[in-house]
Amino acid sequence: MREIIFDTETTGLEFKNDRVIEIGGIELLNHFPTGRSFHVYINPGDRRVHPDALAVHGITDDFLKDKPTFNRIVDELLEFFDGARWVAHNASFDMSFINAEFERLGRPPVPAEVVIDTLALARRKHPMGPNSLDALCRRYGIDNSHRTKHGALLDSELLAEVYIEMLGGRQAAFGLMPVEEGRPQHGEEVEVIDVRYERLRALPPRISATEQDGHAALVARLGQNAIWAKYS
Repeated sequence: MREIIFDTETTGLEFKNDRVIEIGGIELLNHFPTGRSFHVYINPGDRRVHPDALAVHGITDDFLKDKPTFNRIVDELLEFFDGARWVAHNASFDMSFINAEFERLGRPPVPAEVVIDTLALARRKHPMGPNSLDALCRRYGIDNSHRTKHGALLDSELLAEVYIEMLGGRQAAFGLMPVEEGRPQHGEEVEVIDVRYERLRALPPRISATEQDGHAALVARLGQNAIWAKYS
């Protein structure tokens, strides 16, 4: 199963009028990070970044002036997401903006059935909350100290770790952790050492002779076709 953990940054909160200005995504395959990512800044045209949004993500109008417009990145975006589930925190917010951008270009919306909302998952798993991305990072011991402002790619990387934790923990998240020196990396051959050995002294039986005789008598009464006869 292929999933893209993604996040967006926007000029404001009104999806009908505001625009997407940043998209970041991390690819997971069967809940393992593949190392592939998608990241782009987008010129919102004549829409200006609202001061409240600027305080959150720090992306200025001047910074966006030379960036491509959404119609120039849409094919690359759809190619990266093709066949994958779209996974986001508070996904209704991100999808409303993404689908509004698609609608402006006459493109079909993303079907709701391929969208996963990690906020909804977190609320079911931790009904007492809080369930913001920062709160979930603290809950699962994920270092987000470098997150001074929101950023689509950074938030996607953090959310990928949180998402894997919610699905079952760090045993599935090793691809996101640094490889320790001397430990085999993915794709390397690993020598297998057979550690089996013969006991020098057999363990004593756990059932008595009387119990063994009683069991044998029971199996005999059940007949030759009884499944227990195979283990007599």
